[in-house]
Amino acid sequence: MVTNVTNLSRSGLYDWMAQRVSAVVLALYTLFLLGYLVFNPGLGYEEWRGLFSQNWMRIFSLLTLVALSAHAWVGMWTISTDYLTPMALGKWATTVRFLFQAVCGLAMFVFFVWGVQILWGI
Repeated sequence: MVTNVTNLSRSGLYDWMAQRVSAVVLALYTLFLLGYLVFNPGLGYEEWRGLFSQNWMRIFSLLTLVALSAHAWVGMWTISTDYLTPMALGKWATTVRFLFQAVCGLAMFVFFVWGVQILWGI
């Protein structure tokens, strides 16, 4: 079993639950947006802006952004611990795994902050 300080919750069960719960949030958001697009044909900029100017939609979008970040982190952490192993990479496995996780974490942080700026107009 791989134990690492970079996993989300230090427990496989909690990581599994985070992955499932975040997937449900992402699915609900996707279904909502698809439904909105289907029931509002000819959607223009003003209608789209009106939807995203409402606080409930911003909060729903922020929740989805948090879910996307958690989902992506658990997935990338799992990939790195499953495939970036000493058997595959030799003595450099720990360094490569750390760098991979650091780059993924930094990218997810940048995308999250960027998403918050887009949603809240900061």
